[in-house]
Amino acid sequence: MKTYITTICAFILHGLCYCQQDSQYTQYMYNTANVNPAYAGSRGTLTAFLLHRNQWVGLDGAPVTNNFTVNSPLGDSNFGIGVSFTNDKIGPTSENEISADLAYFIQISENYKLSLGLKGTANLFNLDVNKLTIYDPLDPQFQNVDTEFSPNVGAGLYLFSENTYVGLSVPNFFESYRYNDNNVAITKEKMHFYFIAGHVFELNPNLKFKPALMTKVVEGSPLQADITANFLLFDKLTLGAAYRWDAAVSGLAGFQISDSWFIGYGYDMETTKLARYNSGSHEIFLRYELFNRTRVSAPRFF
Repeated sequence: MKTYITTICAFILHGLCYCQQDSQYTQYMYNTANVNPAYAGSRGTLTAFLLHRNQWVGLDGAPVTNNFTVNSPLGDSNFGIGVSFTNDKIGPTSENEISADLAYFIQISENYKLSLGLKGTANLFNLDVNKLTIYDPLDPQFQNVDTEFSPNVGAGLYLFSENTYVGLSVPNFFESYRYNDNNVAITKEKMHFYFIAGHVFELNPNLKFKPALMTKVVEGSPLQADITANFLLFDKLTLGAAYRWDAAVSGLAGFQISDSWFIGYGYDMETTKLARYNSGSHEIFLRYELFNRTRVSAPRFF
């Protein structure tokens, strides 16, 4: 039994280290600044976004993610700015990531703008050796393990209108090792390539269909694709479903409490063998917008 459990844990940790390196979100379409810096300020008003994700509930050491993001257009200029803080806990490791985004908007047609974005990131990685079972407690490799700092930069393109968006981005250009003492490295942070897209179809005055897509490509990992279908009823209630290719199916719900406040919840159910060892993943978020009718003629859908 001990061998069986050890094998399962090794498999899970390997997958976490080499597949899910960037934070994973089911409701990515509401705050794509996490993967694309060109999104910053694109909603035309100050936006604050708070999210908590508890992944693979019931599995010891499974990922827990907390994210807080603020972005806004910069006055009456063509610039947008944003900052975000993300905390990821996976097993004995913890990462704190602080990012700053700068976007520049170009009006390319009557309805569409193209945004060019840059991202600067500071990452703090920590390994809690007290949560490890070490064969030799005196092993020098596990003595004086300090928090590791690594900077990074990224960029993105974001084409959008009131009802449509398409984006390409690489949040981190530099590949870096985590806890690297020239002999042992826990994991290598690899470059991630993202493609995002979404559109709003007005089926009738009280019903809108909002499909969305996010694909992620990482060297050494299979293509990850998230396909989402949301329905917006009476511009208040959002209900939908999502499919993460060969990984999970999700149920989504959201409610527009007021012009400024929007709350959402998502539940993921694994479709892999990992479903035997957890009861799914929960994700909840809250979005606040400083709604100003002199700047925003109508609230955007993404």
